[in-house]
Amino acid sequence: MRKIVNFNAKWAFTKMATEVPTEICNKWDFVNLPHSWNAIDGQDGGNDYYRGTAYYAKMLDKMDLPEADRYYLEINGANSSADVYLNGKKLAHHDGGYSTWRVDITDKLERENLFVVAVDNSANQTVYPQVADFTFYGGLYRDVNIICVNESHFDLDCCGGPGIAVTPKVCGKDAEVEVEVYVTNMKEGQKFVYTVYDREENVIASVESTETKATFRINDVHLWHGRRDPYLYCCEVELVGEDVIDSVCTRFGCRSFKIDPNNGFILNGEEYPLRGVSRHQDRWGVGNALTPEQHREDMELICEVGATTIRLAHYQHDQYFYDLCDEYGMIVWAEIPYISQHMPTARENTISQMRELIVQNYNHPSIVVWGLSNEISMKGDEDPDLLENHRILNDMCHEMDATRPTTIAVVSPCSIESPYIQIPDVVSYNHYFGWYGGDTSMNGPWFDRFHERWSDIPIGCSEYGCEALNWHTSNPTQGDYTEEYQAYYHEELIKQLFSRKYLWATHVWNMFDFGADARSEGGENGQNHKGLVTFDRKYKKDSFYAYKAWLSTDPFVHLCGKRYIDRVEDVTKVTVYSNQPEVELFANGVSLGKKTAADHFFYFDVPNVGEQTLVAVAGECRDESKLRKVDTFNEDYRLKEKGAILNWFDITEVEGHFSLNDKMGEILDTAQGKMLFGDLLAKIMPKEGDKTKGGFDMNDSMMQMLGGFTVLRLSGMIGMMGINLTKEDLLSLNAKLNKIKKPNKK
Repeated sequence: MRKIVNFNAKWAFTKMATEVPTEICNKWDFVNLPHSWNAIDGQDGGNDYYRGTAYYAKMLDKMDLPEADRYYLEINGANSSADVYLNGKKLAHHDGGYSTWRVDITDKLERENLFVVAVDNSANQTVYPQVADFTFYGGLYRDVNIICVNESHFDLDCCGGPGIAVTPKVCGKDAEVEVEVYVTNMKEGQKFVYTVYDREENVIASVESTETKATFRINDVHLWHGRRDPYLYCCEVELVGEDVIDSVCTRFGCRSFKIDPNNGFILNGEEYPLRGVSRHQDRWGVGNALTPEQHREDMELICEVGATTIRLAHYQHDQYFYDLCDEYGMIVWAEIPYISQHMPTARENTISQMRELIVQNYNHPSIVVWGLSNEISMKGDEDPDLLENHRILNDMCHEMDATRPTTIAVVSPCSIESPYIQIPDVVSYNHYFGWYGGDTSMNGPWFDRFHERWSDIPIGCSEYGCEALNWHTSNPTQGDYTEEYQAYYHEELIKQLFSRKYLWATHVWNMFDFGADARSEGGENGQNHKGLVTFDRKYKKDSFYAYKAWLSTDPFVHLCGKRYIDRVEDVTKVTVYSNQPEVELFANGVSLGKKTAADHFFYFDVPNVGEQTLVAVAGECRDESKLRKVDTFNEDYRLKEKGAILNWFDITEVEGHFSLNDKMGEILDTAQGKMLFGDLLAKIMPKEGDKTKGGFDMNDSMMQMLGGFTVLRLSGMIGMMGINLTKEDLLSLNAKLNKIKKPNKK
């Protein structure tokens, strides 16, 4: 019988070796897997985290392994490429940092064995991802095992797969279940025993066969119905001779679904709105070397917010998390890291990563779409090689899996007339109107225009969000990184997106803050702070509860602004979120009244006097916060950019005149504004059809988006376009803007 030996403990590790070691050096560090060498430097900013080759080495006495005919080393994640050496001999190479792969080590095993795995996350032109807004953590960051099997065994050589594929088909009240297994060195006299179990481990059906396929019928099937009822069956297949030689087992769920361009997602014949989040697989101080307990905590937080779907971005996630999605009933978008920048030299890597994704995850009922790419048209959508790459991937997905459609996440400026969006079965766009330019009100109407133009293409929103840290204000504005603006943004987006039934899925970017070492925004470098929950999972931002109010049925009430205690205004706005019909607010025990809100957002004007304890009551639910009147604004609440050449509050503003804090588009609507910018304008906003040095294709949508940025915020982003402005440049520009009158608003 197959035996799996965990191989995580006590690996010697170094980034300093210049060649493959032939022995373990006692000066190396010793680590237990999972491990990432970028757990700190990949999250502290500067875009200077170590990207190169590091070595893991471990000794093994063969006598410590169970007796077997064949031995396989199984690596569940080595980012981004890796080579395996055994006793000085190179056995295998693998490109792709997010999937499982195996190496047959049988013929090279000796009594004493030195394993070396050289892992490399350096920049190259052949392995995705290379350009993206997240840290490419290096390391052996998932489990490593040794699998011990008989000469005859279920396949371990093909794409890291489980050796079994289960395809259920719902037929009225019943289900037909086709099971196929893949076997190596099956011999005469051997046979298969196929058994299907229900959730209580009762045998539903069993059959003996020498064929690698078997079909079962489950009468009165219990459907897997998302979060409402994530019922799972189990299929076990044994390879039998005189005794059981090997076995494989997988859970599966019986469900039917379709994605309708007008009615959204349909699960088992019922409308089942997909409203959820995207997730990255890293944590503060850990990188992507998460433990099972941390994965489960993530899932429980996602369930608490009420999500029905998760986009697992931007790569294959841990098998344990896909298992959790099956158990908890999440509808999943699974994708490969074909992202941001198409590389003609890396086509084969997109194919191999997609093949591994499908083979390894075919049996998960939670997965409903295969994602081909994310924002891949940043440098344009007309490259013939890019289009061909997508057609190849799309066709391969359909050939390998006839049960699931394909999708893409399209960068916001990409034209809806692009041939690229005609390739997959369904489409989603990444839109940040209200954060990266534009206005929150632009989101819903944009989708209406797409839906009107392409009424037969299901459309969704694959990313939307804005950043928030522990900064606060009573007058939130776009780009201020306050918790209050993030809450306002998501209130607006919830009302716009959730009211549009035709949207097949919506995914907040992101459920959690995550590592992006190149970022220097919001006063805490090295992170993307668009999460509804902080990087360490210790604090749920107010926007978390805005979604909980709409999506969760568990009664609750939440008082916003718990970290915003000191306020200067005489009357302050206090927001309460709840999924209950009525909320009453008390200040120092005195009722300030009751309110109802169909949109679950309750707003109170609270006299700000002295120190007060606020208590919100909704049915049996209570929540409490503090409020204190102060004379001057608490500077601890004000954003201070780390390394910024100029902060927005350092800018002189003249009433009725422009400043660096005004939007570029509004300034350019005036003749004086156009004259002022002159050559600088031509560099910042190239003509249509040109490409910025940052890689974006310039079109009407991109021009509109850039026009929505303030001049100051845009100045902080144009460094990637090769334009560097000093503090003196900006102050000089601001002084000139202060002389231009704003037009009277009609």
